[in-house]
Amino acid sequence: MPALTYQTAGESHGPALVTIVSGMPAGLDVDLTLINGELHRRQGGYGRGGRQRIETDTVEVLSGVRRGRATGSPITLVVRNRDSRIDDLAKTPPVYTPRPGHADLAGSIKYLTTDCRETLERASARETAARVAAGALSRCLLRAVHIHVFGFVRSILDAAWDGLVSEANWPSLVSPRDASEVYCPDGADGPATKRMCEIIRQAKIDKDTVGGLVETHVFGCPPGLGSTMNWFERLDARLAAAVMGIQAFKAVEIGLGRDCAARPGSRVHDPIRFDATRVGTPSLGFTRDTNNAGGIEGGMTNGAPVVVRGTMKPISTLLRGMPSVDLNTKSAATSAYERSDICAVSAAGVVMENVVAFEVARAFMEKFGGDTVEELRNNYTSFLRLARALPHEAPMDRGTVIA
Repeated sequence: MPALTYQTAGESHGPALVTIVSGMPAGLDVDLTLINGELHRRQGGYGRGGRQRIETDTVEVLSGVRRGRATGSPITLVVRNRDSRIDDLAKTPPVYTPRPGHADLAGSIKYLTTDCRETLERASARETAARVAAGALSRCLLRAVHIHVFGFVRSILDAAWDGLVSEANWPSLVSPRDASEVYCPDGADGPATKRMCEIIRQAKIDKDTVGGLVETHVFGCPPGLGSTMNWFERLDARLAAAVMGIQAFKAVEIGLGRDCAARPGSRVHDPIRFDATRVGTPSLGFTRDTNNAGGIEGGMTNGAPVVVRGTMKPISTLLRGMPSVDLNTKSAATSAYERSDICAVSAAGVVMENVVAFEVARAFMEKFGGDTVEELRNNYTSFLRLARALPHEAPMDRGTVIA
């Protein structure tokens, strides 16, 4: 069974964004409504720029799906760009004054040019539409094994939603989150939503930008996804890399995150209990008083919900510009302006939700494999059955040791 992987290609102002996803099991129902819904959410959020009024992202499937189901071959997803002008010098002129905080300066020097254009087009967060498409496709797989992903905006500047998210209440938070202009679970008229919108409006008046904190929860994971055997197989490391790879993200936390540094171990580690009434769940009956570990211990899921937070910095393109340098003359200049957002935290939360989903799906496929979705389900069911039946033999009697 090949590993679940994806590759993306395309430029911000090129003709299309292309994603090739390999390793999806045959027979999986591919829900285009789900994928297009995630693409639509990615384009929303208060504070977005003019491009969102130009593009209407929908996915085209070029290979790997027949009559709504995966065939087992690589799935090619295409998102067209309406605003395709990479070769039009009148619309995409050279950029010689790099923006502080963006890839402009480093990329121009790396590729030995004074024109930042080619770097900034590839570095643009427009590329994340392709990753959302891949992540949303992986959610079709997770849904088939009853694993669910829920993401939202936790805070923007000093405006924060302090509500709790749990396995019991997350379904009731989906509608208010979607009704909020900033994807905050307190709804369209909630105090956190209103305050976040006020902050974004003021930033626009000030010709400034703002960032924020986004959060994703994954429910229904069994213990053992990921690995402790190699550092590059640890699920927390893979999640951190996937989230940190989103444009403008500067920090990633699992569970309690950096707050672990301010507490003793007795207030960090989650006590383990056993509840026989929950043996039939993917947690196998093991419960925790808290979830400070964010559902991951030793690089593996532990049966509790996976909790990931990401910090997005303010967008690098400011309407008022910032002090910079003309790369041709080396003289002082004001940074160039490219059409951009005042705040893209809501969209970034959707991207994070979907890259997290992909990494969890990838770990699930590595653990349970299968060329078909039926085989995958059978492997998963067999594992749960064996785990519930532990111990299979007396302790320390796992076979003969040959000297």
